[in-house]
This record gives sequence, C-alpha cells and structure tokens, in this order.
Amino acid sequence: MLEMSKLKVPTISIIIGEGSSGGALALGLGNKVLMLENAIYSILSPEGYASILWKDQSRVEEAAQKMKLTAKDLYELKIIDKIIKEYYGEEDCFKKTAKKLKDEITKIIKSMKNMTGEEIINDRYNKFRNMGEYKIL
Repeated sequence: MLEMSKLKVPTISIIIGEGSSGGALALGLGNKVLMLENAIYSILSPEGYASILWKDQSRVEEAAQKMKLTAKDLYELKIIDKIIKEYYGEEDCFKKTAKKLKDEITKIIKSMKNMTGEEIINDRYNKFRNMGEYKIL
C-alpha cells in the first residue's frame, strides 16, 4: 500500500462485487474509486464483524447495517467517488453496465491526463485525508 500511494500515475479502483479484507484497503488508495451500485466494500466481512464484536454469528445482518458497506453509504462517507448504475432485466444488461463503467473510466482518464506525477500523488493524498466521518473530542 505504501508503494501504491507513491505511484505517479493515476489509479482507478473498481469494486464490482464484494471487496473486503486487505484487498479492500489497497483499493481505497485509488485516485478514484468506483463501485457498482449493488456491490459491498469493507475491510472486514459482516460475519467477521459479528464474530469479533459480539461473538455471535446470528447478528450478521445487524453487523452489515452498522458497517455502512453499501455503495450509497460509502459515497456519503466520501470513501468512493462514484456509484455505477447496474442494469437488470433488460436485454444486454451486462453490456449496458459495462458501457457505463467504460464511460466513467474514460472521463477519469481524460480529467487526469495532464496532471504531473506530484499532482497525482497530492490528489490521492488529499482524497484519502478527506474520507469518512470523525469527531474531534
């Protein structure tokens, strides 16, 4: 993760299903993080959270709600930058979702193509520093 944070090229992370554990931490270092609307993303699975916090696997649903691991929650917390709409029940729904994702990637590349290596690193650093919600006590 330290090496990734120093890359002088833009990085785009895309969560398409279930992103968790150490891999989720690395994905969070992207200059831009995109997430399909029905994917989930956290550093721990809800099962692990319930097991560690309450020693009770039956509280998985409660754990999932407290963890704020949905695309909507993570967008509000500034963990991800964009929610990608998924298409269902339509002909070529996979192709429509893939095209939407491609369009977003293209926009990001165009917006960052003239940035210097230092600007890219600073962009990543500032994004990371502004994630989440906290209170100073």
